[in-house]
Amino acid sequence: MNLQGIFVAGLAALVGAAAVGSDAQTAGVGDAVRALRPVEPVVVELFTAQGCSGCTEANRMVEALAEAPGVIALTWSVDYWDYLGWQDTFARPEFGQRQRAYQSALRLRGVYTPQVVIDGRRQVSGSDAEAVQGAIVEEAARRVFPPEIQFRESGDAVGIGSGAVPAGGADVWAVTYRPGRQDVSVSDGDNRGQVVSAVNVVRSLTRLGPWRGQPILLTLPAATDTDDRTVVLVQGRSDRRILTAAVL
Repeated sequence: MNLQGIFVAGLAALVGAAAVGSDAQTAGVGDAVRALRPVEPVVVELFTAQGCSGCTEANRMVEALAEAPGVIALTWSVDYWDYLGWQDTFARPEFGQRQRAYQSALRLRGVYTPQVVIDGRRQVSGSDAEAVQGAIVEEAARRVFPPEIQFRESGDAVGIGSGAVPAGGADVWAVTYRPGRQDVSVSDGDNRGQVVSAVNVVRSLTRLGPWRGQPILLTLPAATDTDDRTVVLVQGRSDRRILTAAVL
């Protein structure tokens, strides 16, 4: 079996047993991506909500992907389902704005959950395991020769190297997230009585500045919690393609 087949088989097995949520599933997907050995990291963004009854399976799938080498998984909680009776405890207005920016760039009719965006280049339903696995495989095999990202040893600044700038320009973003899994007991709405889990939940999004293709050093936002981590994204301003990413 080739490397793509290994990954597809591993992720398909994960989704088929998603309700179990065992450690074996996570290990299987991790082994598959390790075998694939992507040259550049693949950024997997899940847009979800605690009040979304159809999101729990997608949340588990992304949780399994989060520990796989070569994958940077981020969970963005949105607030537009709050009217159903449960106010999402992780959601912030700017997270929904980020999803709507993808809606415009990818020419979609609307936003929805669970939605998975891969490298800012494509989107698939988080309920469609086959589409998710296929998109990750293709992005992992892509060579884009992105600008290099280097963090200052003190952790207070990040350097972006030179490279080709997409049409419309590019920006550097710092995404602060809480690594690992978080569980929330939902007491109202469509998921009433359930414990909803999410992994690598985003806490803040900060634009550090523009990237114009030349080396630049940018200051990182000060950490407010020692348990949080930061991923830096270099992203097209118009087409929303993620050129490169790295975790501090």
